[in-house]
Amino acid sequence: MYIININATNTTPAIRYTKDGRLQISGRSITEGGINFYQPLIDWAGTLQIKLLSVDINLEYLNSTSSKKLLHLLKTLDTNNNIKKLLINWFYDEGDDDALDKGQVMEGFLHKAEFSFHMNSGTEK
Repeated sequence: MYIININATNTTPAIRYTKDGRLQISGRSITEGGINFYQPLIDWAGTLQIKLLSVDINLEYLNSTSSKKLLHLLKTLDTNNNIKKLLINWFYDEGDDDALDKGQVMEGFLHKAEFSFHMNSGTEK
C-alpha cells in the first residue's frame, strides 16, 4: 500500500490517499478527456487491498465527463472484493441541490458502499 498525493489544478481535483485507508477527492473536476486523469486511479482501485476504506468527496464542481469517471472509480472500489467495508462521505455546499443529487445518484449504483451526506456551510471546504 502506498500514499497518493496529487495536487489540484484548475480542472482536476486534489487526490490524497493515506496509509490509514482514507481517500480524499476535493476541488474541481472539469476534465474533458477524464480518462487521462482518472484511469490510473481506477486501475489502482481495482488492486487495492484494505479491509476498510473511507472516501471523502468534496467537489465544488463536477462536469458530466468527470462524473462518469468518478462513478467508474467508485464502482471499481465497490466491487473490489479485497475491500470489506467502503464508506463514502459526500460533501456538498449549502443550497447546492445538484451536487447532493449527483451523490445520491451515485449511491444508487453501488451495493457495498455506505454513503453519508454532509452539507458544507459558509466557507467550509
